[in-house]
Amino acid sequence: MKEIIVGDNEAGKRLDKFLGQYLSEAGKGFIYKMLRKKNIVLNGHKADGSEKLAKGDSIRLWFSDETYLKLVNPAARQSETEGGVDAAEYERAYSELKGIEILFENKDIMIVNKPAGILTQKAAAGDISLNEWLIGYLLYKNAIIAKDLAFFKPSVCNRLDRNTSGLVICSKSLTGARTAASLLKDRSLKKYYRTVVSGIITEPLEIRGVLSKDEKNNIVKVKNIQSKDPAANIDTAIVPLAVNKADKLTYIEVELRTGKTHQIRAHLASIGHPLIGDSKYGDRELNKAFRDRYGLRYQLLHAYRMEFPGADEAAQEMEDERSVWDMVIECPLPPLAKKIIEDLF
Repeated sequence: MKEIIVGDNEAGKRLDKFLGQYLSEAGKGFIYKMLRKKNIVLNGHKADGSEKLAKGDSIRLWFSDETYLKLVNPAARQSETEGGVDAAEYERAYSELKGIEILFENKDIMIVNKPAGILTQKAAAGDISLNEWLIGYLLYKNAIIAKDLAFFKPSVCNRLDRNTSGLVICSKSLTGARTAASLLKDRSLKKYYRTVVSGIITEPLEIRGVLSKDEKNNIVKVKNIQSKDPAANIDTAIVPLAVNKADKLTYIEVELRTGKTHQIRAHLASIGHPLIGDSKYGDRELNKAFRDRYGLRYQLLHAYRMEFPGADEAAQEMEDERSVWDMVIECPLPPLAKKIIEDLF
C-alpha cells in the first residue's frame, strides 16, 4: 500500500486529474477501474474521481510495490528509488547566473530583477535560464525538496527577451502560478518599460496594430491596422520623459498593454522610432554609434515597473504576511542604461 498526503500544490485539483499525473504510466480506464474496486481510496472512502482535493487529504493506493513502480510518474519513481530528482542543472544555474536581485518574495511568488544577457526560459536543451536559477535558489533555501519537482516545478510567469532587463514574476507554488496567470491573462497587472528611441516624441501616444511572426528568422512584423479578432491586436502606450533635440533621441516610458513577442521593439520601429542598440529592428548607424561610445551591444529596454491590482476573489488564495496586492514595484535601471540616460538627457 502507498499513501499520498495532499500538499499545497495538489490542493484544489480533481482527484482523477491528480491520479492521471501521478500514475502517468497508467491509462484513464485503469484509474477509474481502481477507483470503482476501491483499490484507490480517498480519506479511507470510495471515490469516483470528481472530488476536489484539499491539503492533508489521504490517497491510498492498494497496489503491490511492483505495480506501483511500473505505473507511477517516472520522476516520482526516481525520487523514491534513487533518492530524488536530479538537481544538478538547477544547482549549476544558481551557482553560475549572477546579478539576479530578489525585489519581493512571499510563500507563493517571487519578483526578481533579471539582468540583460540571461534567458528567462531555455531556448535549447543545454541552456540554463532564470527558470533553472529559481528552482536552484528554492532548493538552496530548503523551500522545496527535489522530490517535490516530480509534480510541480516553480516557474517564471512572464517572459523577457534575453537582452531585456527588469521585472519578472516567478511562481513558487501552484496557487502563485494560477494567480499570476490570471493577472497576466486579464491584463489587470500593469507593466511599464523604460527605453531610449530614435526620433523626437513630444506627446503621449497610443499605438495599435497587428503583429505577425516570422518563425524562421525569429522576427515579427507589425501592420498598423486593427483585426476583427481582438486576440490578434497589439496595444502599446508611450509617454515621453525627456527629449534630446540635438541627437534626435527621446527617453520614454512604455506601457505594454498586450504582451506579444518583441512587441515594444517591433511596434516602435514600425512608427519610425526604433530602440537604440536593437540589432533586429533598429538603425544600424545609430546602433554603431552607441556601441562605439558606450559599448551597448543589445537593445536598451528595461522592465521598470509593475502595478498590481487590488485583491479580488482570485487573489484571496494568495494571502500572506507579505501581500503583493495594491503594490507598485519598481527596479532601478541597469548601470549602463543609467549612464546613457544621464549623459544624454
